Amino acid sequence: MHQFAHHMTRDQLTIKRGDPNGHIFFFIITEICSKMSESPAESTHDDIKSVTPPDIPIEIVSDEEMALIDAALATATRCSLSSSAASSAISAIFCSPSRSSSTCFPSQLLPRNARSIHSITLLAKRRLLPGGGGETADIEDSGHFAETQKRNRVAKSFLELFRKKRGLSVTDITGTEWCEKQMEFTLRFGRPRVNKAMKVGRARHVKREEEVTKNVKVRVQSVEDRWAIKFINFINGANQLLSEGLTRELPLYGFIEGVWMVGVIDEIQMPVKETDRNPIIVDIKTRVLETLPAASQRRNGRLQLMCYKYMWDNLAAGNFPSRQFFDFFSLNPYYILSDEVRETMAKSGCPAKTLDDIVRSYMITWNMLPPVHNQLLLRYEFQKDQSLLGEVEFAYDHDWLKSQIQGCLEFWKGEREASYIPDEERWKCKFCQFAPLSPTNVKTESSRSPSKSNSDNTPS
Repeated sequence: MHQFAHHMTRDQLTIKRGDPNGHIFFFIITEICSKMSESPAESTHDDIKSVTPPDIPIEIVSDEEMALIDAALATATRCSLSSSAASSAISAIFCSPSRSSSTCFPSQLLPRNARSIHSITLLAKRRLLPGGGGETADIEDSGHFAETQKRNRVAKSFLELFRKKRGLSVTDITGTEWCEKQMEFTLRFGRPRVNKAMKVGRARHVKREEEVTKNVKVRVQSVEDRWAIKFINFINGANQLLSEGLTRELPLYGFIEGVWMVGVIDEIQMPVKETDRNPIIVDIKTRVLETLPAASQRRNGRLQLMCYKYMWDNLAAGNFPSRQFFDFFSLNPYYILSDEVRETMAKSGCPAKTLDDIVRSYMITWNMLPPVHNQLLLRYEFQKDQSLLGEVEFAYDHDWLKSQIQGCLEFWKGEREASYIPDEERWKCKFCQFAPLSPTNVKTESSRSPSKSNSDNTPS
């Protein structure tokens, strides 16, 4: 049995619940633990006391950090970067302003005594942030390297290294479609810094979520407790959709194309016409520029919404292999949930004793939901005043979606190297912080005048 005595953390998730007034509450799950320490016993041998050991600083490298070191070295060898580019790549891994000069590992990947509390919906964007090296997200983003990385440097896929016992997120799929090399660098070196435009976009989504939800704290004691809260979060969101006609930040957990995938739907609403029972998926995109996005950005948005529909329709058809779910995420289906979690379940109208009880309720809820409408909607807002720039309605294309997902999975499963973006989309490199690491950009960057280069800009 895993012992938690020496490494305790504080985490937060959320769950939705309806009250008699029609409001939906978010239960913030907080796990509060203590870190125990024990001083080593002093030696009683005189000969040992007489020896004064030299004061040598010791840095303990965790398996998680070792995995990133191995990945960085593998990248430097595989890509045959120039010595200067390789040096900057390794420096990006080992140096962090939050660490002292004697120890330089990415601060966001180090264990901490008490982690700050974050909403499950924020984890899903980022998480599921926590992506490859940080926590933003959406539901969606730090790896469990201790069980996946061996010191002998056996070649493993990104799926095994960074998403084992986590599953892929829809953000992983859209990020891979946007640029596979950028996704590779993100996994190896950590997420790029968050700029002002990204912060404004996230704040807009949080504000929209708070229009229909409210936060309430709930303490959890195990990973099974946390998963129970995730499932009840969906169940209550689905109930809100059926009763009020709209819900936001709805989490999905499903199995498609042979992999477990998670996602968070920005907004889903019932159609105005009572004759149409199929919900409509809507996603809000905020823009810095007062224009509609380029074709490649619209394509990426279409891919995101089609992934949601694919997951939704698959779950609504009853395709949720619960035994595989418990095995993949190493969960005990018969674990007795904590008293506080069970009390929360009962108040939400879904009494349960074990995690298996909640999973069964999750599957029953899907039996009440129809497939999503074939027409999907992207809505673009101007960040400055939140005015509507335009709406793009498009039809679901199952064949195109499957080809896109399968292409992304070839990269994640290690079946091929990361592809470079085509020449006509090379403009993306102007907004990518990893552009100097890409061999295809070395010549371009050296010839580009400083006035034409602005790495702080971000497409939106």
